Amino acid sequence: MRIRGPRTPAVGSLTLCVASLLVLSGCSASASESGDSVDTAGSAGEDDVIRFATLPLSDDPTVETPVEAMKELLEAETGMPVEITDVPNYSAVIEAVRAGHEDIGLMSGFPSALAVNTGEVDSLVAWPGSDAPVSTCLVLEDSPLESLGDITSQTVIAFADPASSSGFFMPVHMLHEAGLEAGEDFQELFSGGHDRSFMALQEGQADVACTSTIFPQMAGQGDPMFPFEEGETRSIGESIGMPIGLSFLGNQDMSREKREALLEAIPVVFSDENREALGLYMDSMPEGTDPIVEPELEMFQPFVDIAAIADVDISDLE
Repeated sequence: MRIRGPRTPAVGSLTLCVASLLVLSGCSASASESGDSVDTAGSAGEDDVIRFATLPLSDDPTVETPVEAMKELLEAETGMPVEITDVPNYSAVIEAVRAGHEDIGLMSGFPSALAVNTGEVDSLVAWPGSDAPVSTCLVLEDSPLESLGDITSQTVIAFADPASSSGFFMPVHMLHEAGLEAGEDFQELFSGGHDRSFMALQEGQADVACTSTIFPQMAGQGDPMFPFEEGETRSIGESIGMPIGLSFLGNQDMSREKREALLEAIPVVFSDENREALGLYMDSMPEGTDPIVEPELEMFQPFVDIAAIADVDISDLE
């Protein structure tokens, strides 16, 4: 049996599963969808307190999140007190920064583009991404599909989630560039997660599973997230890389003093020198790569274009 899921445009639910898997976003609903709200004690702006909205970096209670180390480093570098607030997802971070409840928030490229494209949030500092492919489209070894050109209107392609970077946005761009559009040249199946896409592939519900390039590296390790042995799957296509890996978003109404302090401090604090102290916060920041201070809007344009291809309205964060 083959199942085709509905396409449901989603905007801000590009949530961190773990820091080292930023590209695997799509594991939780947006704040507006889930009913979550951000409870902040104060408001960002003209005072000398830096308010930083952060996301939980791991669901593992044994993993220590170095919030205190980050707080101390930012305070030492800026000379200002720092308040850190945990929020549930990217939408909550964006809305908190945009509304002035928080000064800064850290997130990956796609949600940063969602925010910056509104014209109401700035990217203060960004880290360039990699030219390495973000996504791959997998088939079983004995599949008759040898390349994207073999896909037909009857081919069912499994995607993780309509809000996933590596599990939807990037593969849809890849397929579009190959002249393939959903509903005309292939059938969509939204599985609900990368692991579920692999289950659909195993069980014959999908002919292709498009996912992050991280997963095939898990073959043969007995990891339930990728239940295949080496050689049981192969790739028939890979996506482009990410132009922006990570970005610190900033509230536009913060004082000039606070903004200038952050522009100077963020590249110093989030650097290779503090990689060990900041632990999970540095896992997805490439080593030896200099961040870009106040990046131009054009740097985010590829995300805007890809989101447009995927029928996602990135101008509306509500």
